[in-house]
Amino acid sequence: MPLKTSLFYLPSVGTRADIEAGMAGLRGDLYQRMLQDVSEQARLADALGYDSINFTEHHFHIEGMELSNNPVMLDLFVGMQTKRIRVGQLGIVLPADNPIRIAEDIAMLDHMTGGRANAGFARGYQRRWVDVMAQHTHGVHGVAPHQHDAVDAANRDAFEENFRIIKRCWTEDMLQWEGKLWRIPVEGTPWTVEASSKYGKGIENGIVRAVGVVPKPVQKPHPPLFQPFASSESSIRWCAQEGVTAVLPPMHAKHETRLTELYAAVSGRRAGDGVAFLRDIVIADSDAEADHLWQESSRFMAQAWFEPFGFRRLMIDPDTKVAPTPQEMIDLGYVLVGTVDTVCRRFESMLKRLPVEWIFFWAFNGLVSNAAILRTIERWQTQVLPKLGLA
Repeated sequence: MPLKTSLFYLPSVGTRADIEAGMAGLRGDLYQRMLQDVSEQARLADALGYDSINFTEHHFHIEGMELSNNPVMLDLFVGMQTKRIRVGQLGIVLPADNPIRIAEDIAMLDHMTGGRANAGFARGYQRRWVDVMAQHTHGVHGVAPHQHDAVDAANRDAFEENFRIIKRCWTEDMLQWEGKLWRIPVEGTPWTVEASSKYGKGIENGIVRAVGVVPKPVQKPHPPLFQPFASSESSIRWCAQEGVTAVLPPMHAKHETRLTELYAAVSGRRAGDGVAFLRDIVIADSDAEADHLWQESSRFMAQAWFEPFGFRRLMIDPDTKVAPTPQEMIDLGYVLVGTVDTVCRRFESMLKRLPVEWIFFWAFNGLVSNAAILRTIERWQTQVLPKLGLA
């Protein structure tokens, strides 16, 4: 069957030199350039038949990396310039936000894009901002990958309660909720507006007994659901039980196989259905050029930003306790970097060991030039996939 490809952006602002100069996040000119580049890339992907484009959520990134504080607004920015590509979030950090507002925002996005919204929800791992933004929720903090303690438990509880509220906002006319974190409506709230009694619902004897969250999404029962970047058994089980597509970050092949098989076993679906894989993709005129672009973008970001958060641990072989070198990551297909022929060969090696139906293409905007990303977007869809019979 045709393989689906989606774009994923942090997005960052500026080149590596801009970031290394310091405080790139303050520069409005770099932010404007990011918007222009992402706009052009989205329009090309739309024309070529990519499935979706997705943005993350982070705050306070004065460094210029992951300057993406409102993915829904970026979705709308892209959605207003495209015709068919879906727009989503990977993802909104539920423990740090209000579930009703999220439900409203995504439903509005769904209407404004003609039913093209996806909904992606994350737990949040960066304490610098999650602790600030989630301070209204007692005991909720950011959690590092594979953290298992009381902080992790409180974060998961908040994530799951907010998730369930959002789904009910979308699927039920009137909402009532009593949980650990939320009471909807607040008990004893007075409301004596006559129009509500005549034309609305949820009012009894001048007291609010239920609220109606509107608008409802265009898509029924709700937009497709995603979780980035699922890497633990508990996350995979939850995604499989809730019908959420799990987007797996690059990790050792043994982890990828185990989690993909676990999703299939819990969901009862065929292996690969409901699972997507995140990959760096850089396609250039030569392997040397592609490798240079990858080193200046993905490897720079990994060493400067992601490895301090513990993401490198996902690449460690659970048996030998050894992680592949950057070159071995390329050779083994953990990243798809090279000419069209080289990328085809490396992607084939991935296809032989995994039931791949969906790739999320990590586009390192700014760190890779706009022209180079546009070439990769086009070559992947018009040369790599057709050559492998996946278009």
